[in-house]
Amino acid sequence: MPGTVNLHRVFATSPEKVYRAFIEGDALAKWLPPNGFTCTVHHLDAKVGGTFRMSFRNFTTGDSHAFGGEYVELVPGERVVYTDKFDDPNLPGEMRVTVALKKVSVGTDVKIEQAGIPDLIPPEACYLGWQESLKNLARLIEPEINQ
Repeated sequence: MPGTVNLHRVFATSPEKVYRAFIEGDALAKWLPPNGFTCTVHHLDAKVGGTFRMSFRNFTTGDSHAFGGEYVELVPGERVVYTDKFDDPNLPGEMRVTVALKKVSVGTDVKIEQAGIPDLIPPEACYLGWQESLKNLARLIEPEINQ
């Protein structure tokens, strides 16, 4: 049965800025790939019913894997829900990622649920990848550069 991982982090920035990082292609390419990977966003139409497609490339081996999905729910500054599916037939099924944002006194509380993870992917690998990605996200969204 496919797995589920849940992540939680607080960022020292606004919910609107976190939200934008999840729906803008250039931002996703910068923070989403875990360490050791690059990301190419091939297509991104951030609207309910809109689709996206991207690929991660292992910088050491050059191997890549592609995936894509559809935006199910978009509430600016509050919520992003999208489906995600690998092109690789060995990684079947459709995942669903829910990102909930809540303004708190020090910034934004972020809760992420990734459900439907293919059986071949160990949950601990998902946690490790997400932890690296969220560190990269913090580097992108927490600095306030007002020039």
